[in-house]
Amino acid sequence: MLSERSERSDDTDGDTTALALKILVAGGFGVGKTTLVGAVSEIRPLRTEELLSEAGRLVDDTDGIDRKVTTTVAMDFGRITIRSGLSLYLFGTPGQDRFWFLWDELAQGALGAVVLADTRRLADCFPAVDYFEHRHIPFVVAVNCFTGARRHDEYSVMRALDLDPGTPVVLCDARDRDSGKEVLIRLVEYAGRMHTARLLDSVR
Repeated sequence: MLSERSERSDDTDGDTTALALKILVAGGFGVGKTTLVGAVSEIRPLRTEELLSEAGRLVDDTDGIDRKVTTTVAMDFGRITIRSGLSLYLFGTPGQDRFWFLWDELAQGALGAVVLADTRRLADCFPAVDYFEHRHIPFVVAVNCFTGARRHDEYSVMRALDLDPGTPVVLCDARDRDSGKEVLIRLVEYAGRMHTARLLDSVR
């Protein structure tokens, strides 16, 4: 799987080294992962969506998201350039438990993750939070502010999810490119600090 790598390109100033980082976008079923990847991606996103079947509706909790008719069955993929020389490759994970066997493969080499949350179904993101905490993968919680949903501040969400101190919580609109980009910038900054601290601890 793709992780951190360097790409060399020629321009008028000579060779430049570009950094490509792998980011996961995770969370519960119907929380907006596919929407976020599609909104921020500068390339046409790869999607592996299938129509929800009647059999699937028996195991997928669609309470509160009755209009959802498709589900991701493998992953979403997109790319965004944060600044010159830094690109993020985004891998959206499937949200249902029956597709969790894919997560370990997708998580290999990831710099960090965005855990999308819906405050109407906050418990749905607990498995993703636990997954990244147990594997020491830096993550931010991005609360997708759905129209009509009650607004909660970042501190309230942090307490409700019992997050480790310092784990960022941000409010966002998964449909909006600028909002999604801000979430990714916060993640890169946070993951950078975490990786630096671990390197320093390893040489003490």
